[in-house]
Parts: sequence; structure tokens; C-alpha cells
Amino acid sequence: MNDNVLKYIKRIFNIITILGLLATIIGGIYLWRLGAFQNKAVLQQLIIAHKFMGPLIFFCMQVIQVIVPIIPGGLTMAAGVLIFGPVEGFFYNYIGIVLGSLLLFHFGRKYGQSLVQTFVKEKNYKRYMGWLDKGQKRFNIIFALLILSPIAPDDALVLIASQTKMSWRFLFWTLILCKPLPIFLYSYLLIFGGGFLEHIL
Repeated sequence: MNDNVLKYIKRIFNIITILGLLATIIGGIYLWRLGAFQNKAVLQQLIIAHKFMGPLIFFCMQVIQVIVPIIPGGLTMAAGVLIFGPVEGFFYNYIGIVLGSLLLFHFGRKYGQSLVQTFVKEKNYKRYMGWLDKGQKRFNIIFALLILSPIAPDDALVLIASQTKMSWRFLFWTLILCKPLPIFLYSYLLIFGGGFLEHIL
């Protein structure tokens, strides 16, 4: 892809991101007026009223937010548990994020370095790619450890990894095995916080 096409794509993604943030604010105000933040039962009633479409919409949103940063991932993970409960919410978060990451890796492989550098700052791109100086195996280890971390920029890491010789198998199993911990931390500790710790102590 030439530079003009990439700039056009980036502009579209930026517009989508802004619209997504506006929709999040409007949706948040709407839910607040309904009392959904003050009363968990209100959230549950909303989901029961949309028993089939509610989970589907949320799942698709989780997949899309990995590819296009419409809403912060930590926010959607916490919302998943609040809305659907601890087990179902974790399931939707986990599967949606893994699927979104695999699609992101595919797009990085398909469209190459020019697309990756459109969404990853040049400074970060060079730093991450510098890990390859000590070999693909070392890069893979660092990648897995960072995916395990709840504060690592997962989307950028997946895009960077798509430009290396990392295999699909390694990526898949890294996501499957390492993603549950950060999702758990975001989904539970972020919501229950001190109350959760008080319960187990």
C-alpha cells in the first residue's frame, strides 16, 4: 500500500475511534440515568431483555476493539463481568480478545510493515524489533512474558510480532495460555477491588 492509502486508512480509524469514544460517553450517560451503575440488577435486566443480541453485540465489540481501539480494553473487560457475571463475562472477554488478536496478527502479516508503522509509533517499533537482534526465540519469550502482563500494549505487540518469523502456533498458544491472567486481573480486581481482597483474607 502506498503512503496516501495508509494515511487514508489511519484517518478513517481515527474517526472511528473518536466516534466510538463519543458513543461510549453517550451510552454511559444513558446507563447512568437508568441507574445501571448504581444498581447491578438494572444491568442484568437490560441483558435479559436482550438475551441473544446482548452477548453477541458485546462479543463482537471485544473482537473489534482489539483491531480498532474504539474503547479501552480494560473498560470493556470490566464491563463484561459487571453485565454478564464472573463466568460468562470472563468467557466473552477471553474468546473475543483472543480472536481479535489473531485477526490483528493476520492483518499485520497481510499488509506488512507499512500498516504496522501506521499504528505503532516509530520509537516503539524500533525498540520492539530490536529484540530480534538476539534471535527469534528470545523475542518469543519476551513477547509471551509481556502478553502475560496486564499493563503491556498487547495490540502493538501483536502487530510487531506479525513482522517477525513467529509461527501461528506459537502465537495461538501464547494467547490461550497467557491471556487468562491479565483478563482476570482487569475483570475482577478492577471491579471488586478491596471488597474482593477483604473477602478472601
